[in-house]
This record gives sequence, structure tokens and C-alpha cells, in this order.
Amino acid sequence: MESAINFEMARQLLLSFAVILASGTFSVFLSQKLKVPDVAIFLIAGILLGPEVSGILHITVESALNQIILIFGACYILFDGGASIKLKVLKQIWITLFVLATIGVIIMTSITAIAAYYVMGLPLITALLLGAAIAPTDPATIIPVFRQVRIKERISQALISESAFNDATGSVLTFAVLSVAMGSAGFSLTASLADLLKQSVGGIVIGGAMGYLSALLIAHEKFDFLAKYAPVITLMAIIGTYLGADDTQTSGFMAVFVFGIILGNKESFGFRMNLREHKKLQEYVARTAMIMRMFIFILLGSQVDFSLMGKFLFGGVIIVTIFMLIARPITVILCALPDRRAKWSFKEMLFMSWTRETGVIPAALAGLLMGKHVPSAEIIAAVTFIAILMTILIQATTAKWLAGKLGLLELASRQL
Repeated sequence: MESAINFEMARQLLLSFAVILASGTFSVFLSQKLKVPDVAIFLIAGILLGPEVSGILHITVESALNQIILIFGACYILFDGGASIKLKVLKQIWITLFVLATIGVIIMTSITAIAAYYVMGLPLITALLLGAAIAPTDPATIIPVFRQVRIKERISQALISESAFNDATGSVLTFAVLSVAMGSAGFSLTASLADLLKQSVGGIVIGGAMGYLSALLIAHEKFDFLAKYAPVITLMAIIGTYLGADDTQTSGFMAVFVFGIILGNKESFGFRMNLREHKKLQEYVARTAMIMRMFIFILLGSQVDFSLMGKFLFGGVIIVTIFMLIARPITVILCALPDRRAKWSFKEMLFMSWTRETGVIPAALAGLLMGKHVPSAEIIAAVTFIAILMTILIQATTAKWLAGKLGLLELASRQL
């Protein structure tokens, strides 16, 4: 009897995978025809396939399969984004990046919390928890957008890097506020800052070490005996980097991103791959990243709870509108304008203000709060999904149009 149940479960999973791949392939074709980022079409496809509409796709948020797909998919997309970053560009914008990824998250949290406090009448601590949960930008969304919207290099790399580095800040801030909300006697501002430093530095060290080791094995002139297996080595290293960082209680996502930066800039460390193997690795990473996007955003769309969103729709839309049009621009101005070295123009800051999609990381934080049965967690989850829908369907789809109007599009094609 048990084997029959397991067989049926396996059959349903295979069917779900086939549905995701088929609908994802059609969505890619449609996104090319409509000239919009594919993540927006994936999200809509997921909504149509999910229990709220057709009921064809039903993989719950709590399932182990869902968690595996989200974690590994986000890791792979982060690696892909890190590999596109150029160290020489980071040297020009590192001050803005650091401030956005730290103080910027606090500013976003504070303004969003004030909006939630007055618009929805939430207790201040709950409003702060909501602000902290949705404050981080999402690399799984932003990286694919800049794969299709080719804008000036330093802007795209600043936004991609911010989305990778601010996850640790957002997570630590969420847990710090949660400690206060739950009346934890052990809460300490000093301990929270120390935890943020540990997660960040630890992630950078582990990611850097794994990136260097991988580059050594696939691109060194003497020790590149695994060059032909570069795609497999990369896949193993991504998993090992995330798990290694997670086991040491540091930021796994940051570690994977730094791993991508090191491998993508291997020439700077004296490594140079055979051109044929280099192209093979690039093609493999690009195709695999696209499959990961399909699974992540179709699943995310299928898990949107419209009945829950409907309860808090009016207040949620107002809060997210303030979040998009007031909190983000203020954050960008306060964090980027003082950076004399980067010398951001008004048009560049305007585009950065508009581009801050919400996605997998905030959804995961909201799900965690629901799992812990935090008071008013369902309100936080509802507003989070409203933010995901609004930012992806409005901001991501208009990014190319706005970049064109501001004269920020890059004419030359950029390497994947």
C-alpha cells in the first residue's frame, strides 16, 4: 500500500515538473514576443496553473521539494549574477553598495513601517517586522531582469550586488525585530550587529575560498585537469559553498554570490580557461539559470493566496505604493548621493529608485514568520505577496522602457 502511494506521489511530481517546463518554455517564447522580462510571465503562468485558478500545479510552500527548488534555484541565479560582476566596476561603486546594503535596508524598513502603522493601524513592532521582511531587494528577480534589459554596466552591477549583499542585513534585522516582538530577553543590538558582521564576512571568506579553488581546478595552466568537467564542478561547488556557509551560520547566499564573482573574474587572479571550455561553461550556466527561473517563479506564482491577499488588499496596495514611490527613492538619494567617488547622475539614481523588485527572499522570510505563528503574520504574508506582484509586474516590465527614456540602455551586447 505504501509503495503504491509513493509511486503515485512520484508520478505527480514528474507531472508537475513537466507542466513547469512546458509552461516555462512557452513563457520564454511569449516574453520574447512581448519584449518583457521572463520572470513576469513565469509569475503569471504560475498563478494560472496554481490552486487559486486552474489547480493544475499544487506544490505547497511547506514541502521539502519547494524548499529545495527555492534554495538551490536562488543559489544558482546568485552565482550567475556574481559571475557577471566585474571587480573593476565594484571598485568604483563599493561605497554606495555598502551603504545601500546596510543603512539602506534600515531606511526602507523604517519608512515602510511608518506607512504600515498609519495606513493599516498595525502595532509598531508588527509594522517594523513587515518593513524588515520586505526591505531586501531580490537577486532571483533582479539578475534575470538585467540579463534581458542591457543597461549601463555600473548601474546593473550596483543593483545586482545590492540585491545579493542586503539579504543578510534583511534577515538579521527581521530576526532582531522578531526577538523584540516575541519578548525575548536575549535580544541585544550589539549581538545583532555582531551576527550581521559574522554572516557577511563569513560568507565572503567561504565564497572567496571556494571560488579560488574552483578556478584553480578548471583554469590553472598546470592543475586544470578538471577543465572538461567545469559545469559539473561548478554545480558541486555551488551546493558545497551554500552548505558550507550555512553550516557555519554565515550567509550562504552571499557566499554563493562571491563564489560567482571570483570565478567570473578568474583572469584577475592569473587563471585563464581554454576558450572552448569557457564557452561551454557559459552556455551551460545560462541555460541552467533559465530553468531555475522557470521553477522558482512559476512555483512562486502558484502559491499566491488570493483569499488572504483579498483581506488586506486596499491597505497592502497603499503600503507597497509608498514602498515603491517614496521609501525606495529616499533610500537611494540618501545612500548614493553622498558617494562623490561614484558621481551618480540624476538619471542613474532615478532608475535605481525604480528598480527594486521583491521576490523569493522576502517570501521566504514571510513564510518563516507564518511558520512561527507570529501575531499578525498573515498580514505580513499578504502584503509581501502584494509587493511581489506589484514590483515584478509593474517595475520589472517597465525597466527597459524607463532605461530607454533615460538614455541608460547599453547598445553593445554584454557577456553572460
